[in-house]
Amino acid sequence: METILATVLRTIAGYFLLLTLARLLGRKVISQMTFFDFLVGVTIGPVTATLAIGLKRSPLDALIVLITLVILTIIVDYAHIKSLWARKLLNSEPVVLIANGQIVKQNMRKLRLTINDLNMLLREKNIFNPVDVEFALLEADGKLSVLPKSQKQPLTPSDLNLPTTYKGLTKDLIIDGKIMGENLQDIHLDEQRLKKQLEAQGIDSVGDVFYVGLDTSGNLYVSKRDISKEKHGQYGIE
Repeated sequence: METILATVLRTIAGYFLLLTLARLLGRKVISQMTFFDFLVGVTIGPVTATLAIGLKRSPLDALIVLITLVILTIIVDYAHIKSLWARKLLNSEPVVLIANGQIVKQNMRKLRLTINDLNMLLREKNIFNPVDVEFALLEADGKLSVLPKSQKQPLTPSDLNLPTTYKGLTKDLIIDGKIMGENLQDIHLDEQRLKKQLEAQGIDSVGDVFYVGLDTSGNLYVSKRDISKEKHGQYGIE
């Protein structure tokens, strides 16, 4: 019993130590990691596992560590949902990198980000000049959210006072030759009417269809099943 308790306590200590180290290392996503960051991240995992299991390893110790980690994860997730304080402590908050068109140098230093890192993140958002940005925030998952300046934002129909039609999800009516009965009922369409529409497009059998979808404008998209053998290079470079 003492061995089990010691393993549980070591696992709890290792878990929260890992959380602390993750906060200290920052919020870089994998695409932003340097090779050294990657090596450190790979090394931390086995070291934490060794700390939890101890020098004397056994299948029972590994099982106890696994169960303890699962329980701790569930508890932390529940605290993350219920407590704003826990949410800030565990997951941090978005950090403003550009405010009112000005780079916030203090936050850049806090996150150990260089201007090159910021420019790279902006280019991933198709912004090649920081002067075009009104606000930029680094989210908790390491991704950048950007609000371009009003004069740099693309025009929308509402800007031009143009009327628009509703666009919703396309309904799947046939998938791989099988009719989706529930979706047909949802749009009040029966199989006979569907088959007639297919016949109007030269399709005699539902089995000859790979996919059929109906959009909110009433347009029917039909993709036939490719029965013939593909010719070499027919659909691209091979």
